[in-house]
Amino acid sequence: MTGAAVAGILTRTRAGKAVDVYGPPGGGTAPTVLLWHGLGPDERDVMRPVAEAAAAQGVVVLVPGWRSDAPDRGAAHLLDSLAFARARAADFGGDPGRIVVAGWSAGAGAAVATALRPGLLGGAPPVAVVGVAGRYDVPARTTGSAPLDDLGLVRDGLAQTGQAPVPVLLVHGTEDDQVDIRHSREFAAALRARGLPVRLEEPATDHAGVLMSAYDPELGRLRASGAGHALEGGRTTARVLARAARGIPAP
Repeated sequence: MTGAAVAGILTRTRAGKAVDVYGPPGGGTAPTVLLWHGLGPDERDVMRPVAEAAAAQGVVVLVPGWRSDAPDRGAAHLLDSLAFARARAADFGGDPGRIVVAGWSAGAGAAVATALRPGLLGGAPPVAVVGVAGRYDVPARTTGSAPLDDLGLVRDGLAQTGQAPVPVLLVHGTEDDQVDIRHSREFAAALRARGLPVRLEEPATDHAGVLMSAYDPELGRLRASGAGHALEGGRTTARVLARAARGIPAP
């Protein structure tokens, strides 16, 4: 890591959802990661450990709240935060021309879908997308269609426009008992079969460990964890986020 991340900035999207901003040490203009949490309504705090770790590697990380229990399953909140990142990244030292969209658990499919249906969402496509411990065979909350089902549209669209495909980077713990790792493996295989760029990292951790966290039954939510597997899992996720933002493929 290059140093401690700068945190503590709290702002809001046009829809009024809170956004935590984590910046790299030293300031300047850095690539930007828009990082979505999972199903827990407005649980942006659970992303803090991995957001800080990624920001320490030289990227600006924006973590917005969103509500999966909204009538539209959170679509408006998610898409509003994407518009916020495009419009406001520069205010926090981020580069609006280098935005990675990433998500964990239910946020993973939502994030990956932004690369597969960019015309539906408007604006420039992200430079990369990162899915962490997600499923890709169910409708994404940003597009309403399953990423697996959209792969044919991607291939046809690229053939018509001549655009380069958006790299997809995936992280999934081998010990995940909430979302089976087969979902990421099958999605990665489907992308490769269509000649689309994808990398999958498989740290030896569980569903929370990829966020450098553990589930606390007393709290009923995740908390930061110092367990070895969680530290390694979270570091893997942070490294993938930072490398995706800098345009360096995950190894």
